Amino acid sequence: PITPGELLCLGSSLAFSGLFYYLYRKKARVMARIQEAPKLQVDDDLPALVSAADGRCLPYVVLEGIVLPAKAALTSHYHEGLQGVIQKLLLKEHRLIWNSLAQSW
Repeated sequence: PITPGELLCLGSSLAFSGLFYYLYRKKARVMARIQEAPKLQVDDDLPALVSAADGRCLPYVVLEGIVLPAKAALTSHYHEGLQGVIQKLLLKEHRLIWNSLAQSW
């Protein structure tokens, strides 16, 4: 005979397994969209392409092009000829959702 404690453990195990599988599939779909993102060049056509896009937004694109430093490029102390720049502006949009339990956004 199966005890109620065993049924509770089995049920909670199945529930957690379903939850984690759902989260895994959701993240896998996002990763697939990122990997299939179109590659665009940074050139004079890019502003027109963004303006023509739905909602003036391009979801998941790869931008390729030459980056020029504002002052001087950073050089690596460990690898000869390796240079880099620091990104000055990063735009992150967060969607506000009302949390009724905490009574906050």
